[in-house]
Amino acid sequence: MIITQTPLRISFLGGGTDMEGFYREYGGCVITTAIDKYVYCIVKERFDKLIVVGYSIKETVGKIDELKHELVREAMKKTGVTEGIEISFLSDIPAAGSGLGSSSSVTVGVLNALYQYTGRVVEAERLARETCEIEIDILKKSIGVQDQYIAAYGGINFMEFRKDGTISVEPLGLSEQHVNDLQSYMMVFFTGKTRQADTVLKEQKENIEKKNKILQEMAQQARVGRRLLISGNMTGLGKLLDEGWKLKKQLASKISNENIDKMYTAARKAGALGGKISGAGGGGFMTLFVPTSKREKVRSALHGLREMPVGLSRDGSKVIFNIQR
Repeated sequence: MIITQTPLRISFLGGGTDMEGFYREYGGCVITTAIDKYVYCIVKERFDKLIVVGYSIKETVGKIDELKHELVREAMKKTGVTEGIEISFLSDIPAAGSGLGSSSSVTVGVLNALYQYTGRVVEAERLARETCEIEIDILKKSIGVQDQYIAAYGGINFMEFRKDGTISVEPLGLSEQHVNDLQSYMMVFFTGKTRQADTVLKEQKENIEKKNKILQEMAQQARVGRRLLISGNMTGLGKLLDEGWKLKKQLASKISNENIDKMYTAARKAGALGGKISGAGGGGFMTLFVPTSKREKVRSALHGLREMPVGLSRDGSKVIFNIQR
């Protein structure tokens, strides 16, 4: 039996500039961090030759191509595991529609587990790259490439997506004090609604050309945010998040809605410096930057929403249990 632990993520600035249709033309970058909420993938050999996959439903099939879970199906093909295996998943939060990159964490985690199952140790770059191949090239999902890399690498990173297609992951190397400050400013609330990202992201992808000026400004915000984080200027970063959220809402029609706008406005009036909806938008989790003195006021203003305590995760996808007989 093998168990992998793969982090979810919260992206601060530059989201949307990691779509290939944009960064291949203009170059993109993001500031993003892994958080201490995880997807766990459990892989175990079976006595028979069946393939069993357990998630919100349980599938039992005789052949890979019969699997409905497309991420698992393609990961098995990548790693050459074809039969006699049971795969299941657990998650610290509702996986679907959270906006925290859960689909990519699932794919990175199952790839990591299956490679370990076959006796191979694969580096983070390969896990991220092959997850992109599965999600974007094979399954044709309208998504970017940051989620796959943060799930594989972990940590707090500045990622750059270059015109030539290369992707760099730069750990920001924050001091312990600055990491603690960052954590102390972050408040995360569940909006009460999950959503399917596909529709929002498809529209965002189609809008890339006419929204390229906004996306270029968002990429520049990520570069500014990098300097603010390294210098420990959390107040400046929070205000920059507010500017970034205003830009992000212009990328597609369903990124925000009346309810989300009301939540965000209430948080700002209570003392939040800035924030955003994670992922594609439309629901899931809202991240806010809040000075310590204003946290109780923000909680009171958002009393109907569930707060999720969040810490930061230094590690990317890793094996936490491995017993093979």
